[in-house]
Amino acid sequence: MKRNNTFYAIFFLAPSMLGFLLFFFLPFAASIYYSLMDSPVNGNFVGLRNYMDLLKNSSFLLAGSNTLLFTLISVPLIMAISLVFAIVLNSAIYFKNTMRTLFVSPLVIPVASVVLVWQIVFSNTGVVNGFLDFCGFDTVDWMNTGWARAVVIIVYLWKNLGYDIILFLAGLQNIPKEYYESSQIDGASAFRRFTAITLVYLTPTSFFIFVISIINSFKVFRETYLIAGSYPHESIYMLQHYMNNMFSSLDYQKLTTAAFIMALLITLLVVLLFKIERGISRALE
Repeated sequence: MKRNNTFYAIFFLAPSMLGFLLFFFLPFAASIYYSLMDSPVNGNFVGLRNYMDLLKNSSFLLAGSNTLLFTLISVPLIMAISLVFAIVLNSAIYFKNTMRTLFVSPLVIPVASVVLVWQIVFSNTGVVNGFLDFCGFDTVDWMNTGWARAVVIIVYLWKNLGYDIILFLAGLQNIPKEYYESSQIDGASAFRRFTAITLVYLTPTSFFIFVISIINSFKVFRETYLIAGSYPHESIYMLQHYMNNMFSSLDYQKLTTAAFIMALLITLLVVLLFKIERGISRALE
């Protein structure tokens, strides 16, 4: 019986495993190979020279620093805002269902439509500049100044906030209400209940949201590319821009090297986060 179950498991997993092998693993292995060569055609093995050259490349360093800075700003910001809204929506307030719908709606809107709306809002003749001009202030070229990073962060928050709120709501609703009632009887303040009960029991949920938010922060390239193009303002020039431009110029060495470094850093970050989460879970137990 056990052998039959193993056979059926392998049989049903085979199509997915084959797809993963053909479209993910083999291309990734090929990219590692190309990153160690000086040319994709009849190239010579150069070891880590491509990696050393890339780490000295000013465009790559700019893209890497912008990506890191964007993640460091946007991920804690979206987690804090989504937690606040989740707590509010978890309480007894009017129009709760309507507010949930409004927060979730950006998730089902196509990216192209999202970009069209934000172009109208932040273009030189857009809604925001129209309001500033009406109030007597100078207009701002939002996507070609230092304000570009703030615009992309706002787009990221607007697009992903609803998803994080849903996850936090699920975590909040799994916390037994008896804990809050017992703490109130013991005279614990609202802040004490929040830190000792809410945050503690939201630890697994917060970890998952943290990882998902980091992944989503890399996906913001879609919106940035459609709003500002291949060569946006230097404050929002991300790693994905760099790799996309290297692909357009057929510079496979820089493309594959940058892709492997990015994949390696993300993998190390996720492994580190899993270790931290396991340590916190053991401490709570």
